Amino acid sequence: MEIQQLYYFKIVATLQHMTQAAEQLSISQPALSKSIANIERELGVPLFDRQGRSIFLNRYGALFLESVDIILAEHSKVMQEFAEITKPGFGEVSFGFIHTLGMGVVPELMAHTSEKYPNMQFTLTQSTSLRLLKLLEDGDIDLCLSQKIESKLLDIHWVELWTEELFVIVPENHHLAERDYIKLIEIKDDPFISIKRGNSLRQMVDTLFQSVGVTTNTTFSAEEMHTVAGFVGSGLGVSLIPNIKGLDQFNVKKIRISEPPCYRKIGVSWVKNRYISPAANDFKDFLIETLIKEQNK
Repeated sequence: MEIQQLYYFKIVATLQHMTQAAEQLSISQPALSKSIANIERELGVPLFDRQGRSIFLNRYGALFLESVDIILAEHSKVMQEFAEITKPGFGEVSFGFIHTLGMGVVPELMAHTSEKYPNMQFTLTQSTSLRLLKLLEDGDIDLCLSQKIESKLLDIHWVELWTEELFVIVPENHHLAERDYIKLIEIKDDPFISIKRGNSLRQMVDTLFQSVGVTTNTTFSAEEMHTVAGFVGSGLGVSLIPNIKGLDQFNVKKIRISEPPCYRKIGVSWVKNRYISPAANDFKDFLIETLIKEQNK
């Protein structure tokens, strides 16, 4: 039973005249009669009493009309809601990003977004790259900002937006604190404060140390960058992190690395060939344009 059939029934039930109903619906009377007959056959009861050319809604028809009114009202409501969702500049976007970007990049981005798209609604998720990948695969988020992520299940499209430099941070009284540049191998004997496993930055840092033949002496593993900076500032070790917002508030010295190159690339990911709403697509385009332009300043 289709919505169109229910609408046809409602018009016939309202007018109780097949010819007038067919004229109002701009269809042939035989086609309308067939549609009503199909509904009656599916329900297993007649909905109209027929006397010659006249038809009258019977008690089954009156009962069915009550349900049809509810169904058509809900259908109209759903269609209106989705018309709003798919209207340019409207709708909801589910957006994920890695922890470090929640300290400055994403809040600033959302401030600019609300200026351009004041009617968009956002659901934000801050997590690790691996967790964001799972959410993306499951369809729980439309887009995410992170290092490049790859799926064994789906084709993930990733567009690079900017490059972040990674720095060694040491306590202010550390013997390397006065240096502007060091080689990564120079901190091989220091206690190391790391991000927890399962984070893509942890994987990158481990790989960088492996490239110079070093296994870090990891004494603490933390969830957040600011926690890492706090431990380093307290003299408990050194670390390798991006230049996070608020780093200058800790008792640490930030040192550039001359060898090997220590950078990570950040981009936006979405599932290729999966439907995303016009709102999510508009936001994706805005995000790419804004952040690439910012990188090229």
